[in-house]
Amino acid sequence: MNALTATNFNFKGQTDVYHGKVRDVYSIGDTLVMVATDRISAFDVVLPKGIPYKGQMLNQIAAKFLDATADIVPNWKLATPDPMVTVGRRCQGFPVEMIVRGYLCGSAWRAYKNGVREICGVQIPDGMRENQAFETPIITPTTKAELGQHDEDISKEEIIAQGLVSAEDYALLEQYTLALFKRGSEIAAKRGLILVDTKYEFGKCDGQIYLMDEIHTPDSSRYFYADGYEERFEKGEAQKQLSKEFVREWLMENGFQGKEGQQVPEMTDEIVAGITNRYMELYENITGEKFEKTDTSNLLERIENNIASYL
Repeated sequence: MNALTATNFNFKGQTDVYHGKVRDVYSIGDTLVMVATDRISAFDVVLPKGIPYKGQMLNQIAAKFLDATADIVPNWKLATPDPMVTVGRRCQGFPVEMIVRGYLCGSAWRAYKNGVREICGVQIPDGMRENQAFETPIITPTTKAELGQHDEDISKEEIIAQGLVSAEDYALLEQYTLALFKRGSEIAAKRGLILVDTKYEFGKCDGQIYLMDEIHTPDSSRYFYADGYEERFEKGEAQKQLSKEFVREWLMENGFQGKEGQQVPEMTDEIVAGITNRYMELYENITGEKFEKTDTSNLLERIENNIASYL
C-alpha cells in the first residue's frame, strides 16, 4: 500500500498551489482542484507518515455529505474526478471555523474538568459530566490558523468586533451551522451513530455564502455509537467512538500533545496499518457502504491523468 504525502502538479492554466496540513489545493482561474492526500495531522502537527487510503476515504465521505446537504446551503463542490480529488469553485474563506458541539467531550471536556465554565463566550453549566449532551448544541468557533500555527478559541462577539465576519454574515453562518449539524445528526442516527461534534468552514463567492472544504468526515467530526451510549454514560465509561480522537489518544499516551520540545512517537508499520483499518471502519459505518480500495501503485500518475481529463 502506497501513501500519498506530497504532490507537485503543474496543470494548464494553473496560477497557484497551497499545501495545507492534509490537502493540496491547486488554483486554475476561478476553479480549485483539492487533492486529499494521505497526510494526517493531530494537535495542528502533520505526522511523519501518511496513512494509505485515508485521503480517498475522507474525500469520498465529504463528497457524499456535500451532496446530501446542498439544499441547506450551496457548497463549493463541482465534481470528483478522482477518488482523492474534489474540483470546486473558488471562494474567499472566512477566517474562522464554526465548531458545533452536541456533547461535552474532547478539548471542551478537558477544559471543563480544569474549571473552565465559559468556552468561546458560551456559558457551560456546573455539574456536567464527560460525554453528556448539551440541552441544545453550542457553537464554539476558532480562528483559522496558518500552517504551523494553532487555531485559537474566539467568541462570536470578538469575531464581529474584530471585523473577521460581519454581524449579518455571522447570523447566517450560525443558522447554516445548526441546520447542517441537525441534518448530519439525522443521517448519523440512521447509521446507528451519534454526531457528537464537528466543524464547518464557509466562504463567499459573488456575494453568496458557500460551505467549503470537508464535511462530517472523521477528521472534522466525532461520532459515538448510539448502541450502548446511555449505559456507558451512566457508568462513567469511555464511549465507543468513530473519530480521529483515537490518534490523539495514542499520541497523548506516548507523551505528545504538539507542545514545544515534544517528539512524535515512532509510527511503526503496524501502527500505520492499524490507523488505516480504523479509518476503513469509520468510512463503512458513516456511509453504510463497503470501502472499495483504488489502485495505489502509481497514485500521482492516476490523479494527474484523472484531473487533466476532467479539466
